[in-house]
Amino acid sequence: MSHVAVVYHSGYGHTAEQAKAVARGAEKVAGTKVTLLTAEEAQQQWDVLKAADAIIFGCPTYMGSASAPFKAFMDASSKAWFTQDWKDKIAAGFTNSGSQSGDKLSTLTQLAVFAAQHSMIWVGMGIMPGNNNSKGSVNDLNRLGSFLGAMAQSNVDQGPEAGPIPSDLLTAEHLGERVATTANRFK
Repeated sequence: MSHVAVVYHSGYGHTAEQAKAVARGAEKVAGTKVTLLTAEEAQQQWDVLKAADAIIFGCPTYMGSASAPFKAFMDASSKAWFTQDWKDKIAAGFTNSGSQSGDKLSTLTQLAVFAAQHSMIWVGMGIMPGNNNSKGSVNDLNRLGSFLGAMAQSNVDQGPEAGPIPSDLLTAEHLGERVATTANRFK
């Protein structure tokens, strides 16, 4: 049995929906325990993260970077970094923004570097980009074309009940399932 922790920040609720989808995907893998924690909760439960086999990081992209509350979690992880508590754990990431690009790749890169600093093993999407040919559509998995992690887009004038769109949530589920499968393989 592997344990996957999903640590996220959500400013307006959209990224929380994406985090729940990541967790649903991980739960699809038999024998996987999933813990869903906000970045604030995670800072009170370092022992849960130390015991996890995989940690999936997620946050909205604000101004081309990880949101400040998630960055606070990253900064607070320095003790876990110093003691290498997360060394050789599986890691992955996801992000959401109002624009289709929204500089989300910058945030995923930031999350991957953060994982590398903790000596973690990064897992990317493992699927080809969707919605990139004449037969494609916004309903394709990985419609935003990321390899590094799951990307989602939510309209800024609508609440979390309106988005991310279903294909972005299914893409997030795919990432969760991939990470849990990988964690089981390494266990």
